[in-house]
Amino acid sequence: MESLLCDEVWLSSPETRDLSHETEHCTLKDYGSADSFYTTKEDSEQAIVICLEKELSYMPEPGYLDYLQSNHLVFPRFRAVQWLIKTCSRLNFSIGTVFKAVNYLDRFISTNQCQGWKKWMVELLSISCLSIASKFNETSLASMDELQMEDLEHCFQSSTIQQMELMVLQALKWRLGSTTTYSYTELITSNIICDLNYHLHKDLINQVNKTLLKSILDFKLLPYPPSLVAASALWCNLEELFPSSYTVHLTKIMKLINQDHKDDILECRGIMKAWPVQPFCNTKVSEQYPSSPVTVLLMERIDINDCRVDLSVFGMPLPGSNGNKRKREEEEEE
Repeated sequence: MESLLCDEVWLSSPETRDLSHETEHCTLKDYGSADSFYTTKEDSEQAIVICLEKELSYMPEPGYLDYLQSNHLVFPRFRAVQWLIKTCSRLNFSIGTVFKAVNYLDRFISTNQCQGWKKWMVELLSISCLSIASKFNETSLASMDELQMEDLEHCFQSSTIQQMELMVLQALKWRLGSTTTYSYTELITSNIICDLNYHLHKDLINQVNKTLLKSILDFKLLPYPPSLVAASALWCNLEELFPSSYTVHLTKIMKLINQDHKDDILECRGIMKAWPVQPFCNTKVSEQYPSSPVTVLLMERIDINDCRVDLSVFGMPLPGSNGNKRKREEEEEE
């Protein structure tokens, strides 16, 4: 499982405190922010078209926001995403790994039929999503112990995490090349906003990426397609960095995005503009989690048999399970 390879083809070839500021202090690698992978404006525009065509198929299931709210998962999700950002920073992972891990987490939860999430379940899912994303996106991998070094209340054995990874992969149908908000940053800024010098271009991308990191923490932006959130983040930062000329760049961006979505982009921009006034993480949440199973260990690791971890609580088929075979065996016993 440590050497998991993904053969997905890229189409183009309890107490809540304001923690949103912590994204400002995370240092994440940003591959490609200085030099564009695409050498021409036409290549960039074609890549954007491809991203737009496939982005909806990588979004959480419809009604995901309602599911989070009705199952009291808004704050646990916020803490999980915050942990993913901080851990990627600590391990020197690329920023793209963060966005993929969050995408896997949201898609899994949205397809899940679990009745009653517990804290250890959210933590196990977060670790597994990060492990998968790093295998897909990074050249150097961290061990399971390194992934769990800090900011978690529970510690899991490697075999448990690997089983959970398989469950996540099955739920995602092994479709890991997600189009995220981060997918659009370099595409749009490199050649569409091509008249900026190197330093201004780099400053813009850095600021946009900080805004996008905050955006994945805010559950109110979950219903919007990644392209619209990315366009809104660019709008906010262009307006701040280039107040006298941002409208020229904004017009170019809007031409790439369907004009029918202008109202949605305005809504996203409004959510982002409200952050300094009404921080999204000031939501008052009081969560009471049932006690953890005996195989999930609070604060310290003890060598025990992983088979006692009941992953069936996630309400999904277990890795390697064969319901028909089991049914035949039961019939033969009768």
